[in-house]
Amino acid sequence: MRRPAKRSSSKLSSDSQHLVTFAQAIAQASSRLEERAWLKPLDTLLNKLLRTDHQTLIDAALDHLFKADLDAYDVLIEAVEAGSESTTLEVDGVDYDVQLLVLPVLAWTRFAIGSGNIAGDMQSAVAAHLHAHVLAKDAKLALAPTLYAIEQLPRYHTEVFALTRQMGQAALKSAPVQLRGEQQPTAAFLADTRYVIAAVAVPTGTALFHWQESEQQSHFSANKTAAFDAWKQQVTPLFARMLPGCNVELLLPQAYYFGCREADKRIRPASIRAADYFLTQTLDISSAELHASIGGFSEDINGQVDEYRIGFSIGNDPTVVYGTVWPLYEQESGEDMPLLPAEVGLMESLRPSPLQEILTVLRECGIVHIKHHGERFTMEFCDDCGAPLFPDREGELVHAEMPEDTPPAAEHFH
Repeated sequence: MRRPAKRSSSKLSSDSQHLVTFAQAIAQASSRLEERAWLKPLDTLLNKLLRTDHQTLIDAALDHLFKADLDAYDVLIEAVEAGSESTTLEVDGVDYDVQLLVLPVLAWTRFAIGSGNIAGDMQSAVAAHLHAHVLAKDAKLALAPTLYAIEQLPRYHTEVFALTRQMGQAALKSAPVQLRGEQQPTAAFLADTRYVIAAVAVPTGTALFHWQESEQQSHFSANKTAAFDAWKQQVTPLFARMLPGCNVELLLPQAYYFGCREADKRIRPASIRAADYFLTQTLDISSAELHASIGGFSEDINGQVDEYRIGFSIGNDPTVVYGTVWPLYEQESGEDMPLLPAEVGLMESLRPSPLQEILTVLRECGIVHIKHHGERFTMEFCDDCGAPLFPDREGELVHAEMPEDTPPAAEHFH
């Protein structure tokens, strides 16, 4: 989560104020012992609020700290995420740590990217490979029977907490996960993420993952890499069957929020490459005929860049035919100026800015006509369909519209 949703300001409740105070105290702690002392009441209060579905009180504290104290905001959001994606359950007098995981899949295609129910044999196969390559030997596992799109995942921390406990209990009882309600339809994108949700339960204080076990610890990095390689090799064919007509790339199963963020970041270059491939194949043109117009967008015209939007046009026609969105996460900054092509080699040892990454991907696709608009745009969307508006070559925000004689295809891209 990069930043909380904007809400009208109001006086903090007692519980929200306590969250603020504990987070600020942890941010200012001068020792690990002091930090631990403050973490205990913070975690206790968060657990109470998550159990009682008081998301608004948590959000109020996050909103306040985001505006007033970013260091304390980082402390609180980390605690909220950890408190909702993990818990402790007791069975027969034994305490178990439960961690919610996601199994991220990057997918790109010219067609539709599927989601929905996972067949029983597929669930069993994925679970077997998790035990074989990723999880510690004493771990108990429950898998949700659904392949999720990002918009189908739980939206609130309280919902994640409830799912963590439900699936943790299923893991400890070796019972199937029963999910309530119907999943909302997914939007049609050329490149998108899909997720399987899992819960892992282990005796409190013991290893969750294979590379954490005592005999693996001295070479944990190499063992983690080997586990990832085996996971990709063995499980990629399974997800290719679940997502026919798609190219897929698997990421390592990770904690819920971390895994979602990593997948969001990794899908961004794939979305540009997928758009380039779709446009060139559908319209029978070369990448060199495409023009890309890049704009930085913010919720507040004076605020930091929240995302870049790239509008694609063709040849001498300035009409934007497609658009992709490159959102920014965590500490990413949209303020850096792009490098000239001759300067790219000088930055090989440094992490490039998001804008530099976008330019690199576009050039790798063979797109040479690139316009970066220096002005800041506010987030604007189509009043009729809600689609984001994209910058054209002149810096006007427009709806992306394919030529009228284009064969039917996906309507939205990101």
